[in-house]
Order: sequence, then C-alpha cells, then structure tokens
Amino acid sequence: MTRADAVAAVRNPLAFIAARWTPDPKTVQRAALAALVMSVVIVVTGGAVRLTGSGLGCPTWPKCTEDSISNTAEMGIHGYIEFGNRMLTYVLCAAVGWAIIAARSEKPYRRSLTRLGWAQFWVVMGNAILGGIVVLVGLNPYTVAAHFLLSTALIAIATAMWQRTREGDEAPRPLVGKAVQQLVWVLVVATVLLIAVGTVVTGAGPHAGDSSEVERMPLAWESVSKLHAVLAWIVVTLTFALWFVLKAVEAPRGPLTRTRDLFLILLAQGAIGYVQYFTDLPEILVGAHMFGSCLVWIATLRVLLSLRERPSTEVELPGPAAETSLTRA
Repeated sequence: MTRADAVAAVRNPLAFIAARWTPDPKTVQRAALAALVMSVVIVVTGGAVRLTGSGLGCPTWPKCTEDSISNTAEMGIHGYIEFGNRMLTYVLCAAVGWAIIAARSEKPYRRSLTRLGWAQFWVVMGNAILGGIVVLVGLNPYTVAAHFLLSTALIAIATAMWQRTREGDEAPRPLVGKAVQQLVWVLVVATVLLIAVGTVVTGAGPHAGDSSEVERMPLAWESVSKLHAVLAWIVVTLTFALWFVLKAVEAPRGPLTRTRDLFLILLAQGAIGYVQYFTDLPEILVGAHMFGSCLVWIATLRVLLSLRERPSTEVELPGPAAETSLTRA
C-alpha cells in the first residue's frame, strides 16, 4: 500500500474498501440477514438479563462498576449476565458494520441500501445510550419500555434492508389493490399497538429485572394483560381476513405465503402467551414470548413489503472478456 492509499483509507475507509472489493449479491444479502438476526438476539438476551434479575448486575454505566469497565468475580452470575449482554452490543455493531460495508461496496452503488445500514447504526448507538440510562435510573419501567421499542424499530429497519437486498432500485409496483394495502396498514398499526401494550404488561408485571426493589408501572397487571390479549385476537382476526381477501382477489403467491406465515407465528405466539399467563409467568416461557414478539413483528413487516415488487435493472459490468476486446480494438 502506498502512502496515498493509506491517506485515502483514513479519509474515507468505506470508499477505499468499495474501490477494491465487489461483493457477490448473496454476500450482501447474508450481511443484511446477519444484522437482522443480531437485532433479534440482542432483544432476547436483553430479556434474559431482566428475567434472571440481572438488570443491575453492572450497577453503573458505561463502566460495569465505578472502578472496573468489566464485571468482577465478586459480582456473581448477575454481573456476568449483564456484562455479557453489553458485550453483545459490539457483536451487533460488527454485524451492522458488515452490512454497511457490503452495501457500500456493491456494484452498482445503491445509496438507498447504504442509508438503511447507517440508520441501523445510529439506532444501535441511541439504544446503547438509552440502555445506559435504564441502568442509571434503576430500571425505571418507562425507560425499559422505550429501550424495547427502540429495539423494535431497529428490527424494522433491518428487515427492510434485508428485503431491499433482494430487490432492484426501480420504483415499486403494487401487486394488490389499494383496499388490500389499507387493510395491511391497519394490521401493521394493530401489531404496533400490540407490541406497545406488551411493554406495559412487562412494566406492570412481576419480572422487574432485579432482585432489589424496582419501580413498577402503577397499573393492574391482569387488566393490562387482558387488553394485550384482546389486541392479539384483533391482529389474528385481521390476518385471517387478509388471507381470505388475498385469495378472493387472486393475489400473487408472495403476499399469500407471507400472510400464512404470519398467521402460523401468531398462533404459536398466542399459545405461549396463554400458557405463560395460566402458569404464573415462568421465565423460560416469558423469554420465548419475547422471541415470538420479534418474529411476529418481522412477519408483519414481510407481509407489508410483499405487496409490491421492485424489478432490478440489469447492469453489465466490464469483465475480463470485455476488457480484452476493448484492448484489441
């Protein structure tokens, strides 16, 4: 590497890498998928921190203790769990970074794809700071709810990027009529409300996140749980109705398949929800329900994104044969 190369790498490392590497489209898709998977993993492990009572395993932030950046043996298992979850944030950052680099290096360059990668990065940074605030305010339930909802936004952006890696950049063409699109948007809004009320159930419920006295939302937990269940049935009903509407209008296979997938995930999630409710919220089932919440959100977004198509524009990049013919000419 020359001195000029080193200077260029320091000034704009992404452009430097992009000028020397052209990833296969499958590589870009895998990078986006890795970022999506890690955005779900960080939610599930964050739930494990709360369910094991390790939310204040590291009692301060950004260090784990006043004198140590990492946990100590004296802090016990809770310190290991909380600090381990913090370390997974760096793995998430690495996955998002890989997605950004792969998107930036793809040929032809797709600005919209790179922007989705950077949007994930800034959401991760914002949520890391919010996570620190959660610790500093002693697991205040409102900040915990905001922390989860911001993670839900991250999953939405990651899902959109993963979908866009398999599409072109032409203007989207709708595959269904406007009435069906409106029905799906109602489904999306209902799902958002379902997830939001789920955070209230958590904030009022018994799993406070730490063995010490932690503030809870001053609401009747069982009443909020029943509202959550009603919203769940609304989402299930909307999904079932959507499937019949799509069949009636002879919609393409994509929207039908995505709607069927969402319906099956909702049934499994509902079964877990009712079992955990009637068995006094065992931690393993609550964790499974949090994982299911991520899957429901992803499946709902995939239904929305399946309502249109973006054909790719074929662009021929000069290969060895083309370069040889040009040289001969």
